[in-house]
Amino acid sequence: MDGVLWHGEKAIAGLNEFFQVLREQEMPFVLATNNASHTNQQYIDKLARMGVAVTGKEILTSGMATALYLAQNKDPATTRVFVLGEDGARLPLLEQGFTLTELYQLNTEATPGQGADVVVCGKDESISWDKLSTATLNLSAGAEFIATNGDTTLPTERGLIQGNGAILAALHAATGCTPKVIGKPEPIIYQQALALLGSNAENTIAIGDRLDTDILGAVRTGMRSLMVLTGASTEEDIAQIDYAPTWIMDDLAAVTVALRNLSGDESSGYRM
Repeated sequence: MDGVLWHGEKAIAGLNEFFQVLREQEMPFVLATNNASHTNQQYIDKLARMGVAVTGKEILTSGMATALYLAQNKDPATTRVFVLGEDGARLPLLEQGFTLTELYQLNTEATPGQGADVVVCGKDESISWDKLSTATLNLSAGAEFIATNGDTTLPTERGLIQGNGAILAALHAATGCTPKVIGKPEPIIYQQALALLGSNAENTIAIGDRLDTDILGAVRTGMRSLMVLTGASTEEDIAQIDYAPTWIMDDLAAVTVALRNLSGDESSGYRM
């Protein structure tokens, strides 16, 4: 959503018309974002402030994807998780039944079983020395390292700022541990989105603004992709890589025009 639908709190031109045509054509969609700092409901509210109504089933954050992935691979009742992140990363884990550990809860001779089995790292605007220290100590003690996403930057109304990848880099430097990434460009979040849609890679199109996450993830998942030029990547960037989006358009307004020009037969069956 960042860089495609909005920059920070500023909606990108054409936002309302884009969703209007999706509704008119009864084209199912999932809004999949690597930003794990916000909850599902916060995104619903943010879009409502911009004049767009969506349901909880139409949003998939990397925080939600991470919690689902862990629940499918571990027993929440017996797994302790330390989270570097905000409510968007914490609440989905609690909803899946995981126990969340707090600052400096560690496995020691005096406190066995108090540390984390997993460290989850997501975008955290209240990052602190103590949080980084607790994550480092748990990772050094053998906790599994999971990242909601690896984005090095985040587009805002002021420009590009640091993303979750900056926190991951600090933890990697301190521990030598490399995280398993759940969000884009890994196929996991795309496969979860396809399951929500009841769709498959062949008749689903991924729209994004970043070549190294949105577009690369679509390529790895076997999906066609459409890159808009309102975010992090430019047409010139494509010359530096060995993959490319299926289509390139200036912005959401251009995408909306293309969708309106489709006949009913041509648009039928597509998912976004």
